[in-house]
Amino acid sequence: MVKAADTRTWTAKHCFARISPRKARLVADLVRHRRVGEALDVLKFTRKRASTFVVNTLKSAMANADEDEADMGRLYIQEVRVDNGPIIKRWRPKDRGRAHPINKRTSHIVIKVREM
Repeated sequence: MVKAADTRTWTAKHCFARISPRKARLVADLVRHRRVGEALDVLKFTRKRASTFVVNTLKSAMANADEDEADMGRLYIQEVRVDNGPIIKRWRPKDRGRAHPINKRTSHIVIKVREM
């Protein structure tokens, strides 16, 4: 019998992902608090660019759990977090010698999985 205090969590991070956090949060909200198999199925048919970043991070968290000999059938996503990363600042030339700023945003994607 497994007690509630004996449950373990495994974490995976994808730092400096070249996608804006606002776009990545749309995909992260789809898989929050789901079983990992169900989450992979949802992400497989999601037509957003951020889904590949989330899939790779989720697979990494699953591999971390598998190395620790977790029961892969009982894993679920405890937490999905998309934080702001550093902003890469660029300038776009405009008419009459002007320049407009372009902010290329990055994300830190954090996924924690846990056994039920």
